[in-house]
Amino acid sequence: MLDQIFRGIFDTDMTSVIAPLDFLLCVITALAIGLVMALMYTRSARYTSSFVATLALLPAVVCVVIMMVNGNVGTGVAVAGAFSLVRFRSVPGTAREIGAIFLAMGAGLICGMGYLAYAALFAVMLSAVNLLYSGIGFGAKRKNSLYRTLHITIPEDLDYTGVFDGLLKKYTSSYELTQVKTTNMGSLFRLTYDLTLRHADEEKKLIDELRCRNGNLEITVSKQETVVGEL
Repeated sequence: MLDQIFRGIFDTDMTSVIAPLDFLLCVITALAIGLVMALMYTRSARYTSSFVATLALLPAVVCVVIMMVNGNVGTGVAVAGAFSLVRFRSVPGTAREIGAIFLAMGAGLICGMGYLAYAALFAVMLSAVNLLYSGIGFGAKRKNSLYRTLHITIPEDLDYTGVFDGLLKKYTSSYELTQVKTTNMGSLFRLTYDLTLRHADEEKKLIDELRCRNGNLEITVSKQETVVGEL
């Protein structure tokens, strides 16, 4: 009787039906895996509550989709087409968030195929490696304190071509003028440089000497900006 309730109205005698207990076992396992992955993600990165909740539920969602496809090629193509229509928000996620989503989807897919132990092993191993990489700072830039972005304001009558080259060569190992912008109704120029300082403790000396060159107008030094946005 229970099997008849959960049987699809379009099923035939040739269609294999997943037993309700097997369905519940797969979904509960996927939910548990998602919870573990979400908790481990909170230990290794900044997060929002909505993202963590989604990450915890995603393996179960993918698991159910894969179980419902159940070897049906036509349904599989339809599901792939439906997922291809889903677009991310206009605000892109970080590479770490995209990686966590794919990890959750992978675990859910393995659960949906019925390999519950492999799904758990996969989730635990990759989450642990993610924590390890985060802990050791894998892929982080070395000497981050030396990378700076300089914004300097100068009068419109000052020729900025090479005017600061001598000072920048003195205090930096490399520099590049990345932007020139007019401001204050065109009466001022705002120059943007990407710098690599020779020594982090010489930043104030550089600013003091630049002030003498630009007439003590506004100077801003910040953590180096990147033009390549994260995924």
